[in-house]
Amino acid sequence: MTFSWDELDTRAVTTAKMLAADAVENAGSGHPGTAISLAPLAYLIFQKHLQMDPTDHLWLGRDRFVMSAGHSSLTQYISLYLAGAGLTLEDLKEFRTFKSKTPGHPEYGHTDFVEITTGPLGSGMSSAVGMAMAQRRLRGMFDPEAPAGESPFDHNVWVIAGDGCLQEGISSEASSLAGTQKLGNLIVFWDDNHISIEDDTNIAFNEDVLKRYEAYGWHTQHVDWTASGEYKEDVEAVEQAIQNALAETDRPSIIGLRTIIGWPTPGKQNTGGIHGSALGAEALAGLKEALGIDPTKMFDVDEEAVAHAQANMKARGEAARSKWDEKFSAWRAANPERAELYDRLSKRELPEGWEDALPKFEEGKSLATRAASGKVLNALAPVLPELWGGSADLAGSNNTLMAGEPSFLPEERSSDMFSGNKYGRNLHFGVREHAMGAIMNGIALEGMTRVYGGTFFVFSDYMRGAVRLASLMKLPVTYVWTHDSVGVGEDGPTHQPIEHLTAYRAIPNLSVVRPADAAETAQAWKNIILRDSTAAIILSRQGLPNPARGGELASAEGVARGGYVLRDTDGTPDVILMASGSEVQHAVGAAQILEEEGVKARVVSMPSMEWFEEQDEEYKESVLPSSVTARVSVEAGLAAPWYKYLGIRGRAISIETFGEVGSGGELMEYFGFNKENVAKVAREVLAN
Repeated sequence: MTFSWDELDTRAVTTAKMLAADAVENAGSGHPGTAISLAPLAYLIFQKHLQMDPTDHLWLGRDRFVMSAGHSSLTQYISLYLAGAGLTLEDLKEFRTFKSKTPGHPEYGHTDFVEITTGPLGSGMSSAVGMAMAQRRLRGMFDPEAPAGESPFDHNVWVIAGDGCLQEGISSEASSLAGTQKLGNLIVFWDDNHISIEDDTNIAFNEDVLKRYEAYGWHTQHVDWTASGEYKEDVEAVEQAIQNALAETDRPSIIGLRTIIGWPTPGKQNTGGIHGSALGAEALAGLKEALGIDPTKMFDVDEEAVAHAQANMKARGEAARSKWDEKFSAWRAANPERAELYDRLSKRELPEGWEDALPKFEEGKSLATRAASGKVLNALAPVLPELWGGSADLAGSNNTLMAGEPSFLPEERSSDMFSGNKYGRNLHFGVREHAMGAIMNGIALEGMTRVYGGTFFVFSDYMRGAVRLASLMKLPVTYVWTHDSVGVGEDGPTHQPIEHLTAYRAIPNLSVVRPADAAETAQAWKNIILRDSTAAIILSRQGLPNPARGGELASAEGVARGGYVLRDTDGTPDVILMASGSEVQHAVGAAQILEEEGVKARVVSMPSMEWFEEQDEEYKESVLPSSVTARVSVEAGLAAPWYKYLGIRGRAISIETFGEVGSGGELMEYFGFNKENVAKVAREVLAN
């Protein structure tokens, strides 16, 4: 295909530069520099390469675009405006204002065609790795036999990243895995401008980045707009690099583009000062004069150039959509069973009777909830093909492997223990918790599948940033966090979570679910899948009793409510014992002791405070009647989240220090997690 770039394209880029400067000046804050200097690159990507239908931001056949350098959100917004894709000039004038479509950083679900919330540097390009992986998985589920590039499930993932993105450790983690996975559908542009907030990046960032990416297994190229000694925005050189990247189908590609940030803004280009603040009247006028624009006018767009760009995108979109629709129709006709699965997954529906696959665990037999979770995943695997996931190198400990399923990796990377292929199902993230979290976000954003990822609960700290973004975007990802307390034992205080339950309960939109036994674990998974939202299931290393239900103890189906009366007493209770996870057994044991003493104790299992808080007041009052003020909470972590239920008379049995050295059983006893101590504290509360 012959490359075409005419005067109207150049004028459209000039308009884009002006809009970047004016929008920030109008808002009084923002990041104009990158948006000014990257205008030619963004225009080239959107107008010449990006497969998109500007009338449908959810079209399955679209390429994904990720503005990883999210502070340069105007790069994306202006590109969407020039594409006629949902944003208007008025939206650009409202940049960074209350409730506008153009917030300071791109927000998923807020602005159409924004594929992901970005801003925390490195997270966008790391999630793009997940998008590329998910695309490959979907192709394997629906159309594995199609020649490369010929399936309706083929598309590319385009990323613009900055120096900051490549400095963050998360991008190194994810990029390493992307090379291992040979993701040929991923193209990253690195804005190599040598400038960050603290000015010249040489003070902190001076390795050979492309050599690093070559070592990761990437295809690398560099285009230098400064090479001639006279700055030249050579779009043809970038175009050639793009063509080379598109031809490289067996490796992810990174194209380093040496730019001068903010060019051609006199006095401010190539400085940290243009990175994150308005230009000011003098520099703004100087930029416009350099661009040949009237310096006295604001938002003075070149209407002809804008119309040209929007018409071009409309025509390209219609052609791409028509071609894709033809492929998709042919695929549906040739693959009726796969099409039926596609229809179900595209609607986020579950197959009828899928719950029947949930395992029934032997009552009275001790089982760690991490083991129970593994049995649930393996039972669901045949009925939910959309479910896939893995672990940060802890699959055997997290019990996240689906037995008999191939691993997701290039076939030649199979090992003696794990064989697989590029369309496999078991994911191996390596020791990369933060990247795992971001990759899961990318997988979820691609839609269709349901992803989970595991590590030890204490190491969830490494991935907290990605978990926060998943919760912010309300993505249906599931974290499998095992080894949930001092019950870990011998591994010592570094491996014993203390503050983690409290910390993750503090994140809005994240459901934290800590089941008490195998029966609750099955119900936890059932409701996580039904809810299809961001959730963490917190699981024990040690075996826990799986007592009989339906007699003294209520059905584990109460998990759906978040908190429920597990064991009750006749009439109004004297005291309420509340617990989650492995400590529920001690609350039940204490209730039995107290009953023998004539004290009426109710036991409330509280696997998920978030789900409990969603219930109506009538239900919550039925579980925790306000008339009963004698209450005890039992949980091997900080007490803080329980105070809203304890009231002024209640007492918490908790851990307010780091862990200790010893076996899990010894530490539980040491910190007072046994039925005798729970009964003792209950007596003290009643006495007061």
